[in-house]
Amino acid sequence: MSSAKRILLIIGGGIAAYKCLELIRRLRDRGHSVRVVMTKAAHHFVTPLSVGALTNERVLTDLFDLDDEREIGHIRLARDHDLILAAPATADLLARMAGGHADDLATAVLLATDKPVLVAPAMNPAMWLNPATQRNVAQLEADGIRFVGPAVGEMAERGEAGPGRLVEVPELIDAVETALTSETETQTTGDLAGRHVIVTSGPTHEPIDPVRYLANRSSGKQGFELAAAARQLGARVTLITGPVSLSPPQGVDVVRVKTAAEMLEAVQAALPADIAVFAAAVADWRIETPHVEKIKKGEGAPTLRLTENPDILKTVAQAGPTRPRLVIGFAAETEDVLGYAKKKLKSKRADWIIANDVSPATGIMGGENNTVHVVTVGAVESWPEMSKAKVARKIMLRAAEHLHAKRTAAE
Repeated sequence: MSSAKRILLIIGGGIAAYKCLELIRRLRDRGHSVRVVMTKAAHHFVTPLSVGALTNERVLTDLFDLDDEREIGHIRLARDHDLILAAPATADLLARMAGGHADDLATAVLLATDKPVLVAPAMNPAMWLNPATQRNVAQLEADGIRFVGPAVGEMAERGEAGPGRLVEVPELIDAVETALTSETETQTTGDLAGRHVIVTSGPTHEPIDPVRYLANRSSGKQGFELAAAARQLGARVTLITGPVSLSPPQGVDVVRVKTAAEMLEAVQAALPADIAVFAAAVADWRIETPHVEKIKKGEGAPTLRLTENPDILKTVAQAGPTRPRLVIGFAAETEDVLGYAKKKLKSKRADWIIANDVSPATGIMGGENNTVHVVTVGAVESWPEMSKAKVARKIMLRAAEHLHAKRTAAE
């Protein structure tokens, strides 16, 4: 971001609150001003003294503090900032937001604001996956609240793992600046307004028997970020996703599938489209005849006959009249990344291939960042490592420019 913004940070009562100290420092390093509201529970994890030392501002905690209400007031707090960030957002805070509560300073500000709100959830995986929390998240997304995370990984509690970690500070920074950018730029430019964008995301699960399947190690994060970026640029977006534990971007039509065959059927049903981005890690093979009952261990290793799955990218890229004007494929490789990407560009008849190295040493597969090469006919553009959100936005801006150039040339 080139210009400083005013950010109100609401710190919730979770163990991940300690990350907010680094977040404040990094935001101020970028020139942004930060004011902080702490919930009562947040005091158990970080102190107002340490937070205030980093913000160089008084930390606000009490809705009924006479001095604060006379000098600042929760309504002014709600209106005098460019963005409100709630991090960590606990299950309780999400529930009170969804219910429209205003019984403390944090929820009163959130209810009174007319500014964009970004929420970074953090809680135990069982709490995140609980139907009550998922209902609250769905309601907040319908109300226009943006989400970043949660990340998947080990929890503070020993032996607990899954979705529920607060995303790391670099991803929080990227999400803040993306939200600020979308407010100041994309609403006025509408680069993809009137366009239909299809994005595929996540893995596919090809059944072996009722409890086992073949799959790829895909988190779906890049595809979800692509869908969010296209929506922020004004497009109508259809996100076709395999099994993932991510919250869908606001305002996006989501179609959930399991197998490659289901994904192809969903893509064909969503056509026509102006842009199709195939970011899903589709399983290349499936079991020719899945077992009806669970295969029992101890009865000898089963013989599994594999057959190739349909090639979704190639099928759509050669679809004739229904072919999107811009077809973008992804190539995740562990060796000779550019060589295989160039071959894929030609064999699939795609317009672009977004290639990345997913060998174990890179940490890319399932990670928060990505390093990609944009391969087109006769050209390769290599981008530095950046967050998946920034990769997605850059891709969609390039796609918008491409369509604009084609329209201009046709005129």
